[in-house]
Amino acid sequence: MAIPRKIPIDFATMFPFGAYMVGEIAPLRDFDRSTKENVVQAADPDTGLLLWGVDVVDADPDATKSNRTMTVKVTGRVQPVLEKAEGGIPFTAVEFSGLTATAYIEENGNFSRVAWSIRASGVNTPGSRPANRGGDKAAA
Repeated sequence: MAIPRKIPIDFATMFPFGAYMVGEIAPLRDFDRSTKENVVQAADPDTGLLLWGVDVVDADPDATKSNRTMTVKVTGRVQPVLEKAEGGIPFTAVEFSGLTATAYIEENGNFSRVAWSIRASGVNTPGSRPANRGGDKAAA
């Protein structure tokens, strides 16, 4: 049995109570190629598509403090744009498509733990079409 490096995961399994975007979708910095004067946007090593960060809050009431907020990395040729939440609310409900989870070891001094990097091929508000499916040929 071969276990893939990126484990596919359904949105409803990852976020059974939903997910809410906090702030704006922003380009992710490539720390290896960027300099102080020249910021380079990160790209997905498998597809070559640009990476965008979506900071989200997991609405699961049992989520621990350390797991309640995270950045989901979304691939795309252009920055995804979502509708703003109505009524001036600072949170926007979001759904992700093509979710994968990649385990890695996070080291903090003498303490290590298994952490997860979450990626998606698309993001949208519930009930709408995906904002950007950069790797989707039909969206070109």
